[in-house]
Amino acid sequence: MNNHNHPIQSEVMNIHPVDGLLPQILLALPFLLGLIAYIMAAHYSSRRFKQWPLHRTICWSLGVILAITAVAGPLATLSHTDFKAHMIGHLLLGMLAPLLLAVSAPMTLILRTLSVPLARKISKILRSRPMRFYTNPFITSFLNVGGLWVLYTTNLYSFMHEYLLLFVIVHLHVFLAGYLFTISIIYFDPISHRVPFVERALALVISLAWHGILSKFIYANPPVGVAPKQAEIGSMVMYYGGDIIDIVIICILCLHWYRATRPRKGLAMN
Repeated sequence: MNNHNHPIQSEVMNIHPVDGLLPQILLALPFLLGLIAYIMAAHYSSRRFKQWPLHRTICWSLGVILAITAVAGPLATLSHTDFKAHMIGHLLLGMLAPLLLAVSAPMTLILRTLSVPLARKISKILRSRPMRFYTNPFITSFLNVGGLWVLYTTNLYSFMHEYLLLFVIVHLHVFLAGYLFTISIIYFDPISHRVPFVERALALVISLAWHGILSKFIYANPPVGVAPKQAEIGSMVMYYGGDIIDIVIICILCLHWYRATRPRKGLAMN
């Protein structure tokens, strides 16, 4: 077979119309603003009420830093030509950063910071039917893992490197879907429509299975524009790196489950 008929498979795109500062600024700016807003809200809330937990501020700051690392700077630039770097960015943006941001309980901080009328309006929105839908663990699992299947099994991966708007939308989806999935499985913020632990565990198991299957599919079937060797390395980063983060989520879910179901001391004595 003449290998010259498949030049696109040799590298991850030779030309990157979206490779530059503009997409990095567009993607990093919201996270930077979120970091500033969170620190200001934590300071304001601590003055009005009891001290806001320092570990939550640290988790938020670290989550934002990891998200920015994934979309701006050396790693983001390298991800245009190195599929392994791209997959590391995927783990940071779509899994680890959302986990750290969820642990920081941002909605609790918002409700503490806002005036009572505004807090009540926000609470009403959180109890609405659309919010119930978009925080259902099975829906968020579909949005999260299903989006990755579309990204890596169609031409979307190569197209997003050619169109700025598509590039930004894909990265925002990866983050938002990852965040919604995380907060639908483990609860650090108050939630009015709590899903039973069994259903959340089932959704998590299904998500883990399809994420693992996708990584193995990428190993054998590289996305368009990705060299086979890079696909193999990137898929292993996705598989093993994703497992590490998933283990943390599983441990948190099990801990919450244990705390919710263990008998209280007074009842145990009776």
